[in-house]
Amino acid sequence: MEHLRYAIQSQLGRKMMTPSTLVETVSINYEDFSEHFLTCSTCLCTYDSQEHIPKLLSCSHSVCRSCLERIVAATGVRDAGSFRCPICRETIPLPRGGISALPPSFLVNQLLDLMSRQRREVVPRCSTHTTQELLFCESCDCVFCSACTEGTHDNGNGSYSHTVIPFSIAIKRMSEILLYKANLCIGKLNAAAENVHSEVGKLDQNVDHTFELINRTFQEVINIVEKRRQEVLGMVKKIRDEKKKVLLEQLAMIQGEKSKVEEECQGLQHQVEVRNITKKISDLNEKIDAVKNVMEPRENAFIKYEHLHNSAISDIEAALNVFGRVRTSKTFPTLCTADVHDTSAHLHSSSLLRTVDYHGSLQTVGGDPVVVELRYENGDEVEVQLLDQNDGTYSIKYTPDLPGIYKLYISIFGRPIKDSPYQFTSSEHINPIICFGSAGAGDENFLQAAAVAINKTGRVFVLDTGNSRIKVLGSSLEFIQHFHGDGLEERGGTGIAVTPSDSLLVINWRTRYATELNFDGMLISQFTHSDFVEPLSLVVNSKGEILIVDNRLKCVFVLDPSGKLLRRIELKRKGIRHSKYVSLIATGPQDEILIADSHIQVFSPGGEFLREIYPEGRNRGHFGGITYDKKGYILASRSDKNKHYIQVFNFISGQLLFCIDSADAKLKRPAGLAVDDQYNVVVVDLGNDCVKKYRYK
Repeated sequence: MEHLRYAIQSQLGRKMMTPSTLVETVSINYEDFSEHFLTCSTCLCTYDSQEHIPKLLSCSHSVCRSCLERIVAATGVRDAGSFRCPICRETIPLPRGGISALPPSFLVNQLLDLMSRQRREVVPRCSTHTTQELLFCESCDCVFCSACTEGTHDNGNGSYSHTVIPFSIAIKRMSEILLYKANLCIGKLNAAAENVHSEVGKLDQNVDHTFELINRTFQEVINIVEKRRQEVLGMVKKIRDEKKKVLLEQLAMIQGEKSKVEEECQGLQHQVEVRNITKKISDLNEKIDAVKNVMEPRENAFIKYEHLHNSAISDIEAALNVFGRVRTSKTFPTLCTADVHDTSAHLHSSSLLRTVDYHGSLQTVGGDPVVVELRYENGDEVEVQLLDQNDGTYSIKYTPDLPGIYKLYISIFGRPIKDSPYQFTSSEHINPIICFGSAGAGDENFLQAAAVAINKTGRVFVLDTGNSRIKVLGSSLEFIQHFHGDGLEERGGTGIAVTPSDSLLVINWRTRYATELNFDGMLISQFTHSDFVEPLSLVVNSKGEILIVDNRLKCVFVLDPSGKLLRRIELKRKGIRHSKYVSLIATGPQDEILIADSHIQVFSPGGEFLREIYPEGRNRGHFGGITYDKKGYILASRSDKNKHYIQVFNFISGQLLFCIDSADAKLKRPAGLAVDDQYNVVVVDLGNDCVKKYRYK
C-alpha cells in the first residue's frame, strides 16, 4: 500500500524571539484516500483530465463533467437554466457556457497531480492503443482495451454480460488470491508438521513407557534375562529408529516444500504478468492438493510390549528365548477401509475392516487398537462386537433395532480411517433374499400352494395344492423334484409337517386322511378317524404326537404316530373368544398348542387355555400361517385389508417385536411358513404364486 504525507505548519511561541514550526505527518491509505477524495460520488469513476473532469459547484461539491452533462440533458435545461446538485440537491445555476463553463475543482486537480507524482503503481496501457488503459474480462479470462474489442465487452449493462474490470485491479486481485493460496498451503504444511511432531512425541512417550515396562518385568529375573532384555530393547530402538526415520524424512520433505512455497511467493505483489500469476496459482492449487498426502504421518507411534507372567524363575529361564515380545504395526489409518452397506432393522449385520500400510499393501496380522462406535440418528449408542481375525481384517457385528440412519465410527491409533464415520440406512422393510416360482403347472410354478415344511438338512417341501403335488426345493429354493399320488388327491392337501422320525405328514381335507411319506415321496402309512369332518392343518410335537385341527368341529385331535386317538381338545369354551375359522396350528417350546385365526390362542399340551395374543389390537385381519422357531419367537403371516406381512412375537410376553415385509416385492396373501436353523423363514405367497425366503434375525 502507498501512503501520502502532508505537513501542517503553524507559528508558535509568539513570546519567543524566533518562530517555531510544528510539523505533523499523517499517513493516509491510498485506496481509502482515492475512494473518498478522487472519485466522483455519482458515477464512482476516478477523476481524470478527459471524460471525468472534476467540476466545482456553488454548493462546494465536486462532480465530474460527464455526470453533470447527463443530469442537464435529463432535466432539459438550456443555457442560463439551473439544475440540482446530485449530492445535496441544492439548486445550481447553469452558466451561459454550459457545464464546460463551470469552474474546475482546483483542490481535486491538485490532489490528482500530487497523486500522479506520489503513486508508484504503473497503469498498464495497450501496446496498440497507447492512450487506452488495459482491461480484464473475468468472464473470458482475457486482457484487452476498449478500442481493441470495439465494444464487444462491457460491464454487464449491454447485450454482452461480461464482468470487465481494470487490468490493474485484476492484477491486484490475482496477487491477493495467489498470496491467499500460498498462505493456505503454508498453513496446511504447518498443520502437517504439527501432526508429525505430535506423532514423534507420542512415539517417544510410548517408547519410554515400553522401556519402563520392559525394565520392570525383567528386573525380577535380571541375572538370567539380561541378554534377552538387551535384545528386546534393541528391537524397540530399531522400531523407533525406523519409524522416526520415516517421520523425520517426512518432516524434511514438508519443510522443503514449505521453503519452496515461501521462496516462490516472494515479490508476488509486484507481479503483473497474468500468465505467470495464473500458472503460480495453478501450481499452488496442485501443491495444496498434494499436501493431503503428507497431512497424516507416514508412520505411527504405536509400539507395545507384551509378556506372559511365569510362575517361577525356572519357567522363565526355560522360556527365556521366547519371553516377551514387542508389538508394532505398519497400519496407516487414512488408507484403511470398511465395507458398510444399508441394512434392515432387526437383522444381524456385519462390516469388514481392512487395514493397509502407507503404501496401500494389505496387512497380514491383527492386533491394531481398533475402536468402533455405532450411533443411531438420535445419538443413542448401539452395541457393537469387534472380532480381530488376525489376518489384517476385523469383523464388526451389530443389529440395528430401529429403522433410520446410523453412523459407524472407526478409528485406529485414535485416528479415523478413510471415510469414517460411515453412514448407512436401516430400512423398516426386510426384502426377501430368495424368491422362487410363478403361477402355472411347470417345475417352477405353483397353483394355490397352501403350506410349507423344512427338514433338518434345509430341504423345503411346498404343498402345491392346486397341482396336487409336493414341490421339493433345496436350501436356496432351487427346484429338485415333485411328489405326486398318495395323500394329494382331489387337490385336497392343506397341511404338511416334518416328523421327528424324518418323514413327512400330509393332511387332505377332502379324503380326511393323514398320509406319511419319506423324503423321497414314498408312502409309509395312512390313517384317518371317524370323527374327522374338516381337518385342515397338522403339526407334530416333540413326543411324536400328531395334532390335527378340525375347522368344522373347532377342536384339536391328538393322535399317536400310528393314528390312534389320545385325546380331543375342544376350542369352543366359555370365557374365551371363539375362533370363527380355525385352520392353523403350531406347537411351542414345551409342546404348548398354538391356534390362530384373527388372533392367537395358547393352550397347554393337555388342552388348558393359557393366554391370547392380539396383534396390533383387535382388528379384522387374519393369519395365514403360524410357526414357532425354537428360539423364543412366534412367526405368523398375516393379511389385514391391503396390508400383508409376517409378524414376529415374543413367545413368553406375546409382544409384537417387528414385522417383516418388503419394499420392492411386497407379499400378497401370505399363507403357510416354516423356519430353518439359520434364522431364515420361508413363506408361501398365494397372491404371487411363489415362495420367498427372508432373514429375520
